[in-house]
Amino acid sequence: MLYAHSKNKAGKLHPVSDHLESVSRIINDFDLKMPWHEEAVLAGQLHDLGKYGDLFQERLRGKAKGIDHWSMGAWLAVTEYKSAAAALAIQGHHIGLQYLNVGYLRDIDPTKLATNHPLQLRLSEADLNILKSRLNADELQIQSPRRTVFGNNLNSGIDKMLDVRMLFSALVDADFLDTEAHFNGDSEGKRYRQRGPELQAERSLEILLEHIERVQAKSNAPQNVIKVRESLLQSCLQAAEKKTGLFTLTAPTGSGKTLAMLAFALKHALRRKLRRVIVVIPYLSIIEQTAEIYCNIFSPHFDDNYVLEHHSLAGLGYETNKEDNEGNTNEELSSERQRRLLSENWDAPLIVTTSVQMLESLFSNRSSACRKLHRLARSVILFDEVQTLPAGLAVPTLAALSHFAHTYGSSVVFSTATQPAFTHLHDSIKSHCIQGWQPKDIVSETVSLFIPMRRTRVIWDDPDKGSSWDELTSRIQKHPQVLCIVNLKKHAKELWENVGDDAFHLSTNLCPVHRRNVLDEVRLRLEKNQPVHLIATQCVEAGVDVDFPVVYRAYAPMDAIIQAAGRCNRHGKNSIPGNVHIFMPEDESYPAGDYKQAALITKMLLKHYGADNMNLDNPEFITGYYKKLYDISKPETAERTKNILESVKAGSFPDIAKEYRLIKQNAISVLVPYQPLMDEFLYLQDEADKKGLTADWIRRARLLAVSLYRPKQDDAVWDSLIPVRVAGRKDREQNDWFIYTSDTPGKDYHPKLGLVPSGTLNIWIG
Repeated sequence: MLYAHSKNKAGKLHPVSDHLESVSRIINDFDLKMPWHEEAVLAGQLHDLGKYGDLFQERLRGKAKGIDHWSMGAWLAVTEYKSAAAALAIQGHHIGLQYLNVGYLRDIDPTKLATNHPLQLRLSEADLNILKSRLNADELQIQSPRRTVFGNNLNSGIDKMLDVRMLFSALVDADFLDTEAHFNGDSEGKRYRQRGPELQAERSLEILLEHIERVQAKSNAPQNVIKVRESLLQSCLQAAEKKTGLFTLTAPTGSGKTLAMLAFALKHALRRKLRRVIVVIPYLSIIEQTAEIYCNIFSPHFDDNYVLEHHSLAGLGYETNKEDNEGNTNEELSSERQRRLLSENWDAPLIVTTSVQMLESLFSNRSSACRKLHRLARSVILFDEVQTLPAGLAVPTLAALSHFAHTYGSSVVFSTATQPAFTHLHDSIKSHCIQGWQPKDIVSETVSLFIPMRRTRVIWDDPDKGSSWDELTSRIQKHPQVLCIVNLKKHAKELWENVGDDAFHLSTNLCPVHRRNVLDEVRLRLEKNQPVHLIATQCVEAGVDVDFPVVYRAYAPMDAIIQAAGRCNRHGKNSIPGNVHIFMPEDESYPAGDYKQAALITKMLLKHYGADNMNLDNPEFITGYYKKLYDISKPETAERTKNILESVKAGSFPDIAKEYRLIKQNAISVLVPYQPLMDEFLYLQDEADKKGLTADWIRRARLLAVSLYRPKQDDAVWDSLIPVRVAGRKDREQNDWFIYTSDTPGKDYHPKLGLVPSGTLNIWIG
């Protein structure tokens, strides 16, 4: 008997034949209903063919190491079964997807690998006939797939590379699941993890509509706002009857689109027999808020795992280049453990995640990131606040999503109050995905939603005349309740110091619990009509429910200004429109990237149309702004797009994964000493020292975490950062989590400004 894995806790070895047969069966059970389904099953049957080799059996006995057990299965797939996609998936299930080209596939030839292996490994067996004879001896029935991803044309494109990732996803997920079941097995055999609950779309929709009805009955919003919310909900329910595909949902702030778009998703899933709903949100603060809302709605009725919140601070594990599927997983299946397991492959009916987690997975080459992709087939994917998608990544992103929706029976919804004119890029997208980008509108007459929701008057300062902090302070202090939003953290700090200690400050320099406490105090003062001055960065804009009578906003991209206006007279309680003042700081600086160019286009439109014609509540005007932005910035020829498309043409999965980054700078998470929770900080500090980085530690630490751009090696801030070692390792290798220590924590973690590190300011994330 030849084995695939070492002994489990019951002392049993895992036969190769059982593993290959089980992985292919699990892939078949995924019921992907794709043309290349048989090709995925083939990948499962051949992925560990090399484990039939004598050297791999020696490795299991601890007598050999540095063994390649995957390349022979890949070579058999491409030569005998004419399956390039299966070969790439098999080759990549331990080392990541590599290169989609004839030259790379030829280099898998065992005669070449035996003499010059690129990873300096040894083949478990260099004679393919020996492996085939052992496979046949186990009576495994291998059949050539009738249809494959590439057919007779090995062409590299965004669409075909996504197909390979989907096949790869099915393989690695099935491989992980069966390997895990072996190591969790007992004397009676393998023990598979408990599957996640299935989407109960009809019952969920009933519960959601009942919740919306209760909320509306208690609402003290003006009648015009209530009518807009009712109209939006009905539009979503009607549009849910349509066939799967691409959709846009354009609705003003305060119109209830968070719940309305979920109603669309649930009814759409019910009508089209879709399997899950994925809600994709750019900001952690909105994710936590949205996940809490959904949990409150559904938790009393369903399994605790019905709503899965998955992001970098959710305490559900993290991805690593070193992760593969040979590890032993002997932990007990506690509730938290079960949630982490389900997060690995998104085996849940309702998932709330980040844009980074979702979109970077579509362009990744790693098994840990790609593993969940096959779960997206026949799903509803809701993208909220889509205006945050970097223009430089628009073309490849939209091409991938369009291909995904049209090929895998899913629906993709782009939702925002400021819908980007992505249809303007249709021709460019069409060259990478035959369907291009032509979504259906969920709301046909969007103007009918925006006109009744007019609650503000925008007052534009001369963009060529900058205001000093003293001038701005004088204007702010004339109002008892006012919000002022600036573009940079250093501006927020300088202005707050100028306004005075009684003012509030909000930025991502504050840990989440600190931000929540500030917002709670601000809301309380607003409700009691008490004085409140809040100085903030743009972190206060999208999705944050505050309602000021007056808002000041530094010149910014048009969508940011509209989001800021959404914090003014937000609920329409004041019959008099709120005033939104747009000003230019004397120091006209902007965050890095496309932000400055978009802000300059706002200024250009103001000069062209005049203040009276800047119709920020007219969707057609916003579309015109985005068209102008795309005409000038030309996202289809942006450097990032160019680099990605060149890598696509070359078929380089590693280079695409490296180039496709929503956030270009590498960030770290820092546990900070927030004084009201010092006991928790000290507890986490002690636990980190004793146990290291665990899922439970991350879950608790996220409330006290601040994100920073990874400092340069010579930055003084490193003197205050202690790395948290990964659990189970003795060394404190540099990773993504650190603890901030200081002799004067009250100084470096300010009660109003949050973390003010003694290093340079370029590590602040704005």
